[in-house]
Amino acid sequence: MGNQGLEGRFMEARPLLRRLLAARLGSPDEAEDALQDLWLRVSGLDATLIDQPIPFLCRMATNLATDRRIAAARRGVRDGAWEEVQPQSAEYADPERIASGRSELAQAHAMIAQMPDRMREAFTLFRFEERPQRDIAEQMGITVSAVEKLLRRAYQFLQENRDAEGADRTCRRRPDSGRSGDE
Repeated sequence: MGNQGLEGRFMEARPLLRRLLAARLGSPDEAEDALQDLWLRVSGLDATLIDQPIPFLCRMATNLATDRRIAAARRGVRDGAWEEVQPQSAEYADPERIASGRSELAQAHAMIAQMPDRMREAFTLFRFEERPQRDIAEQMGITVSAVEKLLRRAYQFLQENRDAEGADRTCRRRPDSGRSGDE
């Protein structure tokens, strides 16, 4: 029978295989693509080892359709997960948000610059250089507990200054809303 025999049987069963694949894959176009894949697989097989070529081709088509459905489902899950972690259009920085962010960053740097030297040093080493508190304590010649206190005071300092800045912003905005700044 040889390879020509199996390929001939494939051509004979092609309409049947196309209907089977279309039913399993839900699309005539997908079925046509799958038929091409099936042809590539069949063209390399030795037909002398196959007793019943048509059922064999149908089984190959069924397996191929199953593989394609599984791959499509995985692709859908992967693509869905990717879409979920992508930023939404509202999350993209526009020029106003960039300017606002830069202004806030400058204010934060100004507040940090106003900290007492040791507090600023401990805070900078911990937050920006990501150094462990134990290393900071060794470098500064103090205890870990002292580093914790400096960091606690630094956070309190930033919070108080941020709250004061926020109050100033609120007072500046109130006249625009029709309220007086004394309310």
